[in-house]
Amino acid sequence: MLFTSFAFVAFAAFTALLYFVVPRRIQWCVLLLASYLFYLFAGWEYIFFLVYTTVVSYVTARIMQKRADDEDAYIASMREQMDKSARKAYRAKEKRRRFRILLVGLFLGFGVLAIIKYTAFAAESVNSVLSLFTDAEITVPSLLLPLGISFYTFQSMGYLIDVYRKKARAEQNLAKFALFVSFFPQIVQGPISRFGDLSEQLLAERKFDSMAFRQGLLRVCWGYFKKIVVADTAMIAVKELISSPDEYRGVYVLMLILLYSAQIYGDFTGGIDITVGYAELLGIRIAENFKRPLSSKTVDEYWNRWHITMGTWFKDYVFYPLSISRPMQKLSTWSRGKSVAVGKRLPVYIATLATWFLTGLWHGAGWNFIVWGLLNGIVILISNELSPLWRRFGNRFPRLCASWGWNLWRMARTFLLMGLIRSLDCYRDVGTTFRLWGSMLTDWNWGELFTGGLCSFGLGVAEWGVIAGGVAMICIVSHLGREVPLRERIAKRPVAVCAAVCLLILLIAVFGAYGIGYDSSQFIYNQF
Repeated sequence: MLFTSFAFVAFAAFTALLYFVVPRRIQWCVLLLASYLFYLFAGWEYIFFLVYTTVVSYVTARIMQKRADDEDAYIASMREQMDKSARKAYRAKEKRRRFRILLVGLFLGFGVLAIIKYTAFAAESVNSVLSLFTDAEITVPSLLLPLGISFYTFQSMGYLIDVYRKKARAEQNLAKFALFVSFFPQIVQGPISRFGDLSEQLLAERKFDSMAFRQGLLRVCWGYFKKIVVADTAMIAVKELISSPDEYRGVYVLMLILLYSAQIYGDFTGGIDITVGYAELLGIRIAENFKRPLSSKTVDEYWNRWHITMGTWFKDYVFYPLSISRPMQKLSTWSRGKSVAVGKRLPVYIATLATWFLTGLWHGAGWNFIVWGLLNGIVILISNELSPLWRRFGNRFPRLCASWGWNLWRMARTFLLMGLIRSLDCYRDVGTTFRLWGSMLTDWNWGELFTGGLCSFGLGVAEWGVIAGGVAMICIVSHLGREVPLRERIAKRPVAVCAAVCLLILLIAVFGAYGIGYDSSQFIYNQF
């Protein structure tokens, strides 16, 4: 059931109506039933994986919580008999036991994701190596990829780690925990929520809030505008450009970067707007995933603003634990004996590259995603190393660095750099992508854009106008909502809300990419 389908709109509307009609004590049951029905629409065979992840996470967390409670009870009962060192030793022993339980849960949870998502990639990689020595090859299996499995797996495994760290208590009610894992608006493409934040929102008893409903409705409509008008129109040209990479070289690669940036921004932020907006009209607040990322001046800042919950997940559960782990501490101590500067940097470098390697692998089972992740990590490390130089430059030329022109240049530079790296997502083949990057410097076909080239890859003048107008609207709304989101100001006036909703629906109806001959597009991040 596509988010962009009339079936989903009807399904979501009926669920919202039922949510406010039933007794408040069972509102969460409506959300759970709707979530599992939504997942069944994606394919009944996928439901097994959702149930498996839910049960494994629930049981593992309950076992860890039982041990933690027994530990606290024992310490309390033996407080007079145990000194501080004895209590510390006992807690350390119990923590190691809980850690072993955690490892089992992580293995069972991530193991299924790894088998489903990466078996074919691993087999193809092995075959490419074997082909150098023999004609034998491993049969590449064809496996189902359940809807949103990366998102709900990471969310569930994060929950396990939080229970192990005693940052969250294990949920005792299996059905309530199942709602946390399966909440249907966010299962397609996130955000990746924390149990302590989302569970309280989902299980609270709510009455209808007209202000929240108006704000949520505005955001949902705005999300559909970004998806159907901007992203899906740009997608027409993106598909054409990547279908013939040998033909569309040079300046066309730059056009792909610009168009795909518009597509993925409209697609991903539009989808998140639909998710967060729908939850908001129910009175449920879930984590924000974007904070004006296109205004970022550095790559590091960009990733603090784009897909925030994913970045936070990898920082909290991969980067920080890895960078302060015992092997890293030993490596740092050893390398400091050679060089203090190296000793400070080496653990950070390794942890950063490992984190971005896994981030790339999470995005997709392919070398292009791995290279994408590593390039992001390398650029961030280089940028951090050059930061003292930039500070000295700023001290030397304070007026220049404070000017709007300099800041605009930094935003444009970051935008183009991220778009360049992101093109690995389009061409999929690393070698092809690198060759096409080089063609922007060697194939001087820039004049073709003004001799019909702009209309040669699926977009006419009208479509270019739609994309340009849509992007302009997004920039204006983003600028006007820097301090307070524009929808919050509009929502205070019911008449203005009706006018804005009608205008957005009209724009979608007139300029949206849909209709006879058009293949309605699923969200890009649905593949993850």
